[in-house]
Amino acid sequence: MGALLGFSRTVDCVSTRFGRAAEYAVLIACVVSAGNAFIRYGFSMSSNAWLELQWYLFAATVMLGASYTLLRNEHVRVDILYGWIGHRGRLWIDIMGFTLFVLPAMALLLWMTWPFFYDSWMRNETSGNAGGLLRWPVKFLLPLGFGLMVAQGLSELIKRIAVLRGHEIAGNAFLEYKKPEQ
Repeated sequence: MGALLGFSRTVDCVSTRFGRAAEYAVLIACVVSAGNAFIRYGFSMSSNAWLELQWYLFAATVMLGASYTLLRNEHVRVDILYGWIGHRGRLWIDIMGFTLFVLPAMALLLWMTWPFFYDSWMRNETSGNAGGLLRWPVKFLLPLGFGLMVAQGLSELIKRIAVLRGHEIAGNAFLEYKKPEQ
């Protein structure tokens, strides 16, 4: 179990770094958006590249931040049943959810988006808009993001199994889940 927990810690570190990159992408997108609006309305000038950059940064925010959101246990879930059962029951629900839904879905999406990116990269695809950007870098965010989700899903699965087996996992968000207020 020690090697698996080491893998889990490494994945958590990688997800945290990509999550920080997603946070910066939000900030940069806001600056680009404000600058683009100022130039467009202040000087009646516009650039498709700046508009596309905003889109790329939004894609980076979502695709790079998803695994970090999963790490922090801040993803969307239906808490009706989850909030009423005990800690071990929540662990089992999570294990089943990761095994039956998250990991297969993310692996399938990774497998399906790789050719989409690869074709774009091989053709050095660019935007059809005048002054547009290369397309393959933003398309790479899809398999990268889904790959990060597969890795983080495995990490979360490992941690939950470890807790069920009696291992102490300090500082993990899933251990801090509290019953909703009534």
